[in-house]
Amino acid sequence: MVKLKQTPAAGAQEMRGACCEALMEEAGKNDSIVVINCDLCGPMGLKLFEKQFPTRSINVGIAEANACSMAGGMSAAGMVPFFVTFAVFASRRVYDQVFMSCAYPGLNVKIIGGDSGVTSEYNGGTHMAFEDVGMLRIMPNITIMEPSDTVMMKALIREMTRTYGVQYLRTPRKKTPQIYEEGTAFEIGKGVVLREGSDVTLMAYGITVCEALKAADVLKEEGILARVVDMFTIKPLDKACVLESARRTGAIVTAENHQVTGGLGSAVAELLSETLPTPIERVGVQDEFGEVGTQAYLMERFSLTAASIVERAKLAVARKNS
Repeated sequence: MVKLKQTPAAGAQEMRGACCEALMEEAGKNDSIVVINCDLCGPMGLKLFEKQFPTRSINVGIAEANACSMAGGMSAAGMVPFFVTFAVFASRRVYDQVFMSCAYPGLNVKIIGGDSGVTSEYNGGTHMAFEDVGMLRIMPNITIMEPSDTVMMKALIREMTRTYGVQYLRTPRKKTPQIYEEGTAFEIGKGVVLREGSDVTLMAYGITVCEALKAADVLKEEGILARVVDMFTIKPLDKACVLESARRTGAIVTAENHQVTGGLGSAVAELLSETLPTPIERVGVQDEFGEVGTQAYLMERFSLTAASIVERAKLAVARKNS
């Protein structure tokens, strides 16, 4: 059951802290769970896990390809490995290892990529993963998710330990607004309808979900009723939810902390073009590299804000009406 906060508020816990807490809880129940990191135990918030489970916390150093292949080998031996590093290293750097050592043999490997998109802030353009979803989405045998807050983070970690397969969870490391109440359950592969509306659907994941909710408030004041969907699973896409949204509202806006190409916007556009042609506008990074700055600055810089979603929503509605 989905329980929403009346108004999204600043979370008390960092996302990396919630991730570590959930991993520790699951590792206490399942001796097969092991965490592999690449000299990022501190930045990825894994020190408490390392302290409590020293024999199941493995630091391979700055050797991400080895870490990913190790994860595949451990899965083949019956373990449940979580390979945890920055998103750029969990995707660009180890793409072939994810393919050959994890997805191709159909193993049970969990990959967590931190500092997704603009949330890498001062690590700058080299560390700003704007393309990880697009790269991994075209790979068979892989699930791709991004939690919107710490409640969803903990729930998804629990689900990942109980679900077989290669799964990639991208996430900010630090605090995000709290959208859900404790106790909310989520099903991997199923979008969450946060608000109903009849004029346009705003579909987002991760840090853009809160922006979509803000945009819906602005649009309502202007007489446009927006349906808001947290599409936290990008692959497999919840096709039924997308098609229902298209039929109910006749216009869709996607918003993501990722290149506008290859991610959720592309997945939704592909589905609609083949089954139910619908006006769609995509909010995301417009074929650019990242840069250094605060998250707030970078969201403005790359037009990932509520204002951008409002603008695109009006365009989508105008296209529908014409």
